[in-house]
Amino acid sequence: MRLKFSAVLFASLASLSAHAQTEIHFWHSMTAVNGEWVNDLAKGFNASQTKYKVIPTFKGVYDESLTAAMAAFRSGNAPHILQVFEVGTATMMASRKAIVPVGEVMKNAGVKFDPNAYIPAVAGYYTGANGQMLSFPFNSSTTVFYYNKDAFKAAGLDPNAPPKTWIEVAQAAAKLKASGHQCPLTIAWQSWTQLESFSAWHNVEFASKNNGFGGLDARMKVNSPLHVRHIENLANMAKQGLFVYKGRTSVPEPTFISGECAMITTSSGFYGNAKKNAKFDFGLSTLPYYPDVPGAPQNTVIGGASLWVMAGKKPEEYKGVAEFFNYVSSPEVQSESHKRTGYLPITMAAFELTEKSGYYKENPGTDVAPTQMIRKTTDKSRGIRLGNYVQIRTIEDEELEQVWAGKKTAKEALDAIVSRGNELIERFEKANSKN
Repeated sequence: MRLKFSAVLFASLASLSAHAQTEIHFWHSMTAVNGEWVNDLAKGFNASQTKYKVIPTFKGVYDESLTAAMAAFRSGNAPHILQVFEVGTATMMASRKAIVPVGEVMKNAGVKFDPNAYIPAVAGYYTGANGQMLSFPFNSSTTVFYYNKDAFKAAGLDPNAPPKTWIEVAQAAAKLKASGHQCPLTIAWQSWTQLESFSAWHNVEFASKNNGFGGLDARMKVNSPLHVRHIENLANMAKQGLFVYKGRTSVPEPTFISGECAMITTSSGFYGNAKKNAKFDFGLSTLPYYPDVPGAPQNTVIGGASLWVMAGKKPEEYKGVAEFFNYVSSPEVQSESHKRTGYLPITMAAFELTEKSGYYKENPGTDVAPTQMIRKTTDKSRGIRLGNYVQIRTIEDEELEQVWAGKKTAKEALDAIVSRGNELIERFEKANSKN
């Protein structure tokens, strides 16, 4: 009797083991409506098959999750997938022992993976010198211009004619202020929108060595006459109350949602939040530019984040990671994600599917982000890949805040960014040149 019971129990356990799902842990930094999107992606994948279960976990803002993941890797408890913002790319590339290139993961899992299917500016940013894609494009965004159409009407401005140049932005801001707006313009992610994307949009160098893509010995060049001119113009707008600084990273975004600020430059990934929570009609447009600069506008740079695969996992777990990536990059899933969040459709097939659906015609301005990014890039507009760039962004915030407060001139602040930033780049170069 005992033998018979043991046999039945063993058979039951074996059956359970055969049907047990392989868990894939996914650490991310998405909150609010974008956090809901990530959770729904995992639910959709989990419902599409029975072998794997993706478990998404919020681990804090980007720099916090990156630090936590590296600590977890050293202790042997790293997640399978880590979402890392674009400025952490060089850091992840230098952490060779901690990561497995996504191209390698897909190949070993036997899952079809064609880097050429992705938008060139997106794929290029996350591709190594050997041509292998290192991380998986995920919530790829770019900088766009949002404006309050209702506020434009009240100020006597054409709500269907957003300002395209920085001169027009200043003129619109003056009319908005005259109509009673206390915050005509604000800026989120100021280093990304006003230095990084500004440089690419005007096809000027942000740093030497093709903005760092050409080697670890790159050096910053954001104190050029054009950069100084732009920051000076913003400083003058701040003095006149036309531009109001509201804080670092995404902190200024709620001031647009509330209607306090009438114009904002920020991420295309802000669209889902604005669409859900703004109580007024708003529009999207391209990043403003200076029309007298040859080659402008060129293209804006990538923002957002990609998914890195951590080392030290089992083959079957990597197979699950590959299947999840394959699901996420399907045209149907990508198109719906793009419509929901404002992030880029990371493949050309997803962009074309969205276009054919009539979505862009029905929602004017939603094609701004992909249109800015599907253009051909140059050595000056491919993106930024500098060591210690997470810390350099903090320096950029510190110095620009000195300008907005009237404590430094644009030239002084930009010179300081270059000198302080180069010190950090040199440290990174020394630490990693022998690796």
